[in-house]
Amino acid sequence: MIRLFETNQIRKVQELSGSLWTFSPCSGEWEGKEYPVVVPCCWESLPDFAAYRGVGRFFREFQAEGTVRLVFQGVSHTARVLVDGREVGTHYNAYTPFSLLVENLAPGSHRLEVYADNRFSEESALHVPNDYMSYGGISRGVTLEEIHDAYVEYLHAVPVKAADGWHLRLSVKLQSTAAHDQKAELTVKLGEQICFRREVMFPAGQSLLVEEDWRAGESWRAGENGQAGENWQAGEKWPTGENGQAGERVIQEWSPESPVLYPVTAILSRDDVPFDDLTEQTGFREIRTEGKDILLNGKKLRIKGFCRHEDHPMYGCALPLAAMEQDLQIMKDLGANAVRTVHYPNDPLFLDLCDQQGFLVWEENHARGLSLEQMENPHFQEQAEACIQEMITAHINHPSIIIWGILNECASDTEYGRDCYERQYDLIHSLDVSRPRSSASCKWKTDLCLGFPEIISYNIYPEWYHDEKTGPYLQDLYQWVQEKSEGSGRPFLITEIGAGAIYGYRTPTLCKWSEEYQAQALEHQIKAVFEQEGCSGLFIWQFCDVRISFEWFSTRPRTMNNKGVVDEYRRRKLAYDKVKELYHSYGNYR
Repeated sequence: MIRLFETNQIRKVQELSGSLWTFSPCSGEWEGKEYPVVVPCCWESLPDFAAYRGVGRFFREFQAEGTVRLVFQGVSHTARVLVDGREVGTHYNAYTPFSLLVENLAPGSHRLEVYADNRFSEESALHVPNDYMSYGGISRGVTLEEIHDAYVEYLHAVPVKAADGWHLRLSVKLQSTAAHDQKAELTVKLGEQICFRREVMFPAGQSLLVEEDWRAGESWRAGENGQAGENWQAGEKWPTGENGQAGERVIQEWSPESPVLYPVTAILSRDDVPFDDLTEQTGFREIRTEGKDILLNGKKLRIKGFCRHEDHPMYGCALPLAAMEQDLQIMKDLGANAVRTVHYPNDPLFLDLCDQQGFLVWEENHARGLSLEQMENPHFQEQAEACIQEMITAHINHPSIIIWGILNECASDTEYGRDCYERQYDLIHSLDVSRPRSSASCKWKTDLCLGFPEIISYNIYPEWYHDEKTGPYLQDLYQWVQEKSEGSGRPFLITEIGAGAIYGYRTPTLCKWSEEYQAQALEHQIKAVFEQEGCSGLFIWQFCDVRISFEWFSTRPRTMNNKGVVDEYRRRKLAYDKVKELYHSYGNYR
């Protein structure tokens, strides 16, 4: 499964994941051996490959002819893709999607090969040994699409609330594969309502971007004989206007309490015969900042969140849908309303779940704890910007995403780092102005980049790394932000806070790494954050214990980051009930 809804009714799409492939390691004692595996697959979850770093080959057969488009949601860390022994493309970064066009396939069976590489190298600035595990394999879904001489590459539908009501900023990128100029008709619909229809001219073999601003109150259709039409979303009746004319349809806003979604579809046709389409989903909601507040649909938002890695002892980072849903159900039981996708873009299936269940999402590009030296890697800026570009292009339609984040705990206290932050913030703004931006800083009273984002965010660990009470520690930092930094007067978030505990280690001594101490520390931390004037909430570090790079073993018992409220198998620690009690005692709004 790639998405939780059908993205195509006209274009023929075949899912290549969710089935058996063959995996073969390319080095070591198992080199050349073949293993049947179900993709998505992290090879670290296979017997004998828990610690394998190198290149792995995945291959399978498929039936096709003509022009096809291969779409990969994630291959770690890098991918080299071959069809019938011929290289058709490469990609860097495990956590963003990519597509490859393959033309002139003869009818019949063809071989698809993917060489995944999870090694660290100087050529990779973002995949480095880190406080989480970098897995290898085809970790997300794969599809094969049959393409005509033109197709819809992407459809963006960004809601905007204006004085005259809701608008949709529609952007449709079209791609030609033909050797000559051609015409087609493009239609974009919200549900069954036509937003616009126009003739488009495709330059030979090139792309075309079509943009339109559509007001949601325009020309909603009534039913037969002037009666109210059906609301395809909720089944309710819409009132008609005077004299039996169609009345304006009332848009239902997306929120945690009512996560209403609307399908948006782009259709290409010639002579009224459709030949390609793409459907996305959107939700009408407004997220903005005003003074020190984050406003969701005009209400002052209180974030009660968790930081969550895509990690599971049985699946690595290739979590199946049921495991993703279980994580969300656990977080909802805990009283959370938000999740931070540390430290990379997430699987679109998880984002679809958040859309449908009203979970708020902070999504960030792929970078964690990079030093100045690491940021000076000649590949860093290019790779980080490519991640931002691919993340926003793929995920802009998700109403659950309310904040774009960058560069967690990187060198924001240096002049070179400041330049990198500014460039990446500017890139986000060029791609999407509908969401605020932020970055999680750990630079205690030295951050030089707080003048760029709309939201100021800090990772702090009083009562864990710092033996100071949370209240005074947080107040000191907040006062510095307001009086001595460029971030004064803006919303303030705690994006990491917490304490570690080894599951099952219990002692009345309340020593660190015990479940008792973690529960006590989180109680103090949560209360202090929610009581801090000007603070819009927090993300607890973290939801579940996760595996880390072997290079970090000396600072992490079990070679795990053990700060989860549940362990890696989602078993509850003592802190679970305390967090649940506190989170449920506060509402979604301040």
